[in-house]
Amino acid sequence: MSVRRILLTNDDGYGSPGLLALREALSALGHVVVVAPASEKSACGHGMTLTRPLRFVKLEDDFYKLEDGSPTDCVYLSLNALYQEGFMPDLIVSGINIGSNMGEDVSYSGTASAAMEGVLHGIPSIAISQVLRDKDYFGFDFALAKEVIFKLANKVLKDSYPLKNREFLNVNIPQIPPKECKGMRITELGIRTYGNDAHLHRNPRGEEYYWLGLHPLRWNERDNGEISDFSAVMDGYVSITPITLDFTARGSLRSLEKWIGV
Repeated sequence: MSVRRILLTNDDGYGSPGLLALREALSALGHVVVVAPASEKSACGHGMTLTRPLRFVKLEDDFYKLEDGSPTDCVYLSLNALYQEGFMPDLIVSGINIGSNMGEDVSYSGTASAAMEGVLHGIPSIAISQVLRDKDYFGFDFALAKEVIFKLANKVLKDSYPLKNREFLNVNIPQIPPKECKGMRITELGIRTYGNDAHLHRNPRGEEYYWLGLHPLRWNERDNGEISDFSAVMDGYVSITPITLDFTARGSLRSLEKWIGV
């Protein structure tokens, strides 16, 4: 059997302990290449850089940072510059993100967007995030996240990818030791609730500026009998949500036709 090729990226930057934990977890499964942003790109969405040049900086064998690049840039350029046709990655994994990516936060997420870019190119992709009670994660070992991503990646590489074209897995890990985890749950995105967390300040020249903060993890359930990603994680389960890139509001197609009169 040929060696499996795995591409890793994130949106927290190349020095993130979550990314290093991810590389450690998956190195035994194949040839791992890491291409990550040179600086944190959290909440950058599925942005691609079109107005300035980008540059790979090799830090060590198979480990690069992309100057001024987004997570989407990292995947797109890696596939076009580091791989050859017929020798593309067998799997793309984005993470391990520092913090959750649940509910509508997925639409902001650079972590999720890297996985989006992967499946746009027909490559099985997984986004994985570590839910944290606060940002004081120094010394955190990502033990449960490493166990889960190894299991999922190994199954994709040795078995099959369970989703259709342009669909990826969005995984969120509760902040508990592996022995306390209740298992895995297949979930839907919960309904994220947001507030106003824009903080007004003044610089030394007296000019006003705003700093956007983090919203607390609050959500609502949909009344359809499915478990949400929020509920699963808060109850001690790993949440695995299949995400599709088809944004069409199919339930509104006929009503829109009637409204327009076509």
